[in-house]
Amino acid sequence: MAPLPDGFSYAEWNATYNALSFGIAAMGSATIFFWLQLPNVTKNYRTALTITGIVTLIATYHYIRIFNSWSEAFTVASKDGGDYTVQLTGAPFNDGYRYVDWLLTVPLLLIELILVMKLPQAETVSLSWKLGLASALMVALGYPGEIQEDLAVRWFWWCLSMIPFCYVVFTLLWAWPRPQANSRLRLQPALHLLRDT
Repeated sequence: MAPLPDGFSYAEWNATYNALSFGIAAMGSATIFFWLQLPNVTKNYRTALTITGIVTLIATYHYIRIFNSWSEAFTVASKDGGDYTVQLTGAPFNDGYRYVDWLLTVPLLLIELILVMKLPQAETVSLSWKLGLASALMVALGYPGEIQEDLAVRWFWWCLSMIPFCYVVFTLLWAWPRPQANSRLRLQPALHLLRDT
């Protein structure tokens, strides 16, 4: 949990409050939409769409937790004239929810990407495990750097977290896929889009 600096203006606090509220509404409604669309999607893509809904549901939960932590960390008081001031309550703001969210959702998003590529099952399972674990390791290594005060220690953890990140990027863009020529042609547009993104 990170100590928040004092001196937030009401406008800054309110913008963050409203952005978090918007995120909760967007992710929650997206979850409902994705799952309601399952019967309308080709059977081959239903698992991927189910995972999409799980990702947005996890994000909804963590946005609610972040929203609550944000609300509890501040008190809003009005002055005589209608202006508002924002003061810290002393309750810590828990920014760790972001990392817990990413620890769950980033591997799921990579697995979803692999599923929509419609690779052979053995390759799908292998890539899902490799990239899922690498992305979880990337997030787990990033968090210790996030909570450090010492800049040198932050850079150390950043460098460590970049190792699995580079592995994921390298695997997606260059080491994989190695399918047969005819299936490679089918994947070519998707691979170009992935590389250009």
